[in-house]
Amino acid sequence: MRHVAIIGSGPAGYYTAEACQKLFGDGVRIDIIDRLPVPYGLIRFGVAPDHQSIKGVSRRYEAVALSDNVRFVGHVTVGSDVSIAELLELYDAVVLATGAPHDRPLGIPGADLPGVIGSAAFVGWYNGHPDFADLAPPLAGPNAVVIGAGNVALDVTRILSKTTEEFAGSDIAGHALAALEQAGIRRITIAIRRGPHQIAMTPKELGELGHLARATPHVDPADLPPAEEDAALDPGQRKSVAHLRDFAAPRAADAKPLTIDFDFFAAPIAIEGDGRVERIIVERTRLDAGGNAVGTGETYAIPANLVISCIGYRTPAIEGVPYDPRAGRFANQDGRIAPGLYAVGWARRGPSGTIGTNRPDGIAAAEQIAADIGESSGKPGRPGLDKLLSARGVDIVTFRDWQRIEAAEIARARPGSPREKFTTIGDLLAAIGRA
Repeated sequence: MRHVAIIGSGPAGYYTAEACQKLFGDGVRIDIIDRLPVPYGLIRFGVAPDHQSIKGVSRRYEAVALSDNVRFVGHVTVGSDVSIAELLELYDAVVLATGAPHDRPLGIPGADLPGVIGSAAFVGWYNGHPDFADLAPPLAGPNAVVIGAGNVALDVTRILSKTTEEFAGSDIAGHALAALEQAGIRRITIAIRRGPHQIAMTPKELGELGHLARATPHVDPADLPPAEEDAALDPGQRKSVAHLRDFAAPRAADAKPLTIDFDFFAAPIAIEGDGRVERIIVERTRLDAGGNAVGTGETYAIPANLVISCIGYRTPAIEGVPYDPRAGRFANQDGRIAPGLYAVGWARRGPSGTIGTNRPDGIAAAEQIAADIGESSGKPGRPGLDKLLSARGVDIVTFRDWQRIEAAEIARARPGSPREKFTTIGDLLAAIGRA
């Protein structure tokens, strides 16, 4: 019997468990360990609450979780409740699927001013993540700046722009919905270092901005390259740029109270304010021959009562695991970190790709485990972990417990919403009688 521990219960973790099941059949026992008492990681806390169809992939993970040879081990923190070294003693293979939940630092003067928030925190706030339920972002002022050229920047912008009615059917956290209802934002500037042809925004997400009830997106026509240059783009990118061209087209004046300005060729260089953010200083850029943004020396200020940085994520380091600080992920060679220790998903590759991109990582990890350990090393696996955690007074949350939490969240949902999440560890545990 092979014993595998997977650290992290998001897409990469469950795809890895599924791949191990398919490869090893009944000859494997898998424990999926997560520090939170709820599974699914990015699906629950990262996917936008108004994109419910994407969350449907959790049904696939549920089928894996309910298999006889897979167990969810929730509310267990690797590093304090159990170490990597201890897990390597207990399991034939340990797979790190921790994702990249920390924001990449903005790294400019003033980035620590109150009112400057990373997207991990802001997305966690509106998705009900226990770590960020008390964030209280400043939404009263008229000007917000979102930094970034990807879909996270679009998600943040869309959430800031929607009316209460447009959140129907979503599972946005109640505290976030109530705060957004009172928001005073009238202009959102999306600051992007390079040009329209270099964005990582996909057509669906860009197109959504053109159908918001109270917001109008705008692109300066001068920022767009000649239309004939679009032919060199791949089809998806071409569709994205077509949306930008539509946003730049002259339109009849409308009475929508919120404007979304795409500010291309704008590199943030400083954030200023008296005790809190009041403005962001950007430098006008141009593209060099390699398509990189280089500064022109021209600077200007954008008023900002709130700045949300959406420039990427990092995997947190774990004691005893080699780490690549430049890449913000675990140091690995095609997923192998050390004997018996592997990485998948963003913990392996860095924050790139879609949810489905994690599946090949899981398949590769299962094949590596098969090649590296053979049948089994005779390690104790699950019984050994249970004995260790019991001795330390750690009370795990199982998948059956999670199903009770989920039922309670569904029962307390506002009309039309699929659920109302519990947003503190205490409330999550109280739902299963562990308060």
